[in-house]
Amino acid sequence: MTVIVRELRRGDRADAEAFARIRHQALPFMLFTPESIAYDLEHAHPDSHYQPLLAEEDGEPIGTAQVGVVYDSPEPGQAYVNAYVHPERTGRGAGALLVRAAEELLSALDATRLHAWVLDEPGNRAFAEKRGYRSARSAHFLRLDLANGTLPPLQSPPPGVELRTAADFADDPRPVFRLDAETLRDEPSDVDREFTDYEAWLTEIWRHPLFSPELTSVAVVDGRPAAFSAARTDGGTRYGTVMTGTARAFRGRGLAKLAKNASLHHARSAGLTEAFTGNDSGNGPMLAINKWFGYEICATEVKYVRDLP
Repeated sequence: MTVIVRELRRGDRADAEAFARIRHQALPFMLFTPESIAYDLEHAHPDSHYQPLLAEEDGEPIGTAQVGVVYDSPEPGQAYVNAYVHPERTGRGAGALLVRAAEELLSALDATRLHAWVLDEPGNRAFAEKRGYRSARSAHFLRLDLANGTLPPLQSPPPGVELRTAADFADDPRPVFRLDAETLRDEPSDVDREFTDYEAWLTEIWRHPLFSPELTSVAVVDGRPAAFSAARTDGGTRYGTVMTGTARAFRGRGLAKLAKNASLHHARSAGLTEAFTGNDSGNGPMLAINKWFGYEICATEVKYVRDLP
């Protein structure tokens, strides 16, 4: 049996389908579709040098890696490699080849620090540590049974607050961009990021094929978006919350919870049956909110970091 690693081919439907299929098997609590895989590659910011990799065993795709530079970080040299192998094809050397190929690509781009997420399992952690990566923070994946679970009652907004959807901002999404950029600064992370490029945000967030403006709820105060819960769907029955936050001037009023509750109710009404989200393990307030909604932790991942010489 021979395992090789190659770059994902642009415009190749079979490659995109294989990548999405392997990721779904390895990470069933995240949303991937062939369309989203192809879009990410085709529309990646040039400065990100984004390059997905595919590992094949005698021509059969068995492993994947997302590789790129964190171009929107104020700290230069930050990069990432997230490698996942089909659960039934581990132990064949695909993971090691993917990481080695990714490190060579990123080293040539003058990356100085690599960030990698691995599922919190002994074998995965040992794999990372054997290759010189050190553990950092952790995060949880959470799942909610939308079809059979009981959501909190749909609440009416308090006086002065209006609940809208992101679709209402289709003609001018800039107010949503400003809110997303502000809340991103407070998101727990090992790498600081900044949304400063509106056009890049439109491409990477607003126009992404998984993004659902209709299910993204926005709490508006005096005409200004004050809190939101951004939603993605896979075009089938799965829904994911990718960001929930409140502008600093409006915190402490329960607006993020209000927006997320509305989004979840709309998702269930639209026939979606599973809801997923993720939280930093140290983000107690957001974990408590998601527990209130009925989410349960379904997996944990650990960030590993390696400094390149």
